[in-house]
Amino acid sequence: MVWGGGYLANIGVIDFAGGLVVHATCGIGALVAAIYLGQRKGFMQTPMPPHNRTMVMIGASMLWVGWFGFNAGSAVAADGSAGMAMLVTHISAAVGALTWMGIEWVKQGKATMIGIATGMVAGLATITPASGTVGPQGALLIGFSAGLVCFYATQIIKGYFKIDDSLDVFPVHGVGGMLGIIMLCFVGSPDGFLGSGAAGIAEGGALVQLKIQLSDNGDGLSAINFNY
Repeated sequence: MVWGGGYLANIGVIDFAGGLVVHATCGIGALVAAIYLGQRKGFMQTPMPPHNRTMVMIGASMLWVGWFGFNAGSAVAADGSAGMAMLVTHISAAVGALTWMGIEWVKQGKATMIGIATGMVAGLATITPASGTVGPQGALLIGFSAGLVCFYATQIIKGYFKIDDSLDVFPVHGVGGMLGIIMLCFVGSPDGFLGSGAAGIAEGGALVQLKIQLSDNGDGLSAINFNY
């Protein structure tokens, strides 16, 4: 769809490393699966912390490093483009983790390691589609937005809709991927990797790109919403 001359690429959709075709898609799939399978016994009634927090943090650390290959590797080169993709990925992940930590601290009186890890993943998922078009400033904004939006998305999915998405796949990966697809229109650089990352995708063309990212382009097939 988005690589190798795929349909979305041909209509101008920007999705450098798969925020739409990987994260948003899998997030929606996870949401459907969670609704279909239903709630675990005791959901929202008894605490259900991870079995081993140490293993969670080890896995999160490996994931953080591994994501450099996911995003920087999408440059298909060992050059400045890949280096910038790695940098903005790292910045967004760190800011996403700090933002999530801060929200927990304000709302609950303390931060949690699980929350910090989740915020980190939110930052990674959200920067993924934009990692080829933003600079450090854009990565800061995306990471902050990821931590903020994805945190409240998890509260809505579990607290309001009562959906037992045990690993927050939809509110973190799904919502994060969609958020990145939208935000890159406003913080993406017209010069790609080497620009400031805060000028809008084409010097005033942010809304034009946003329309491409969200609309069906007249063909009945949209980037985020597949309407046949």
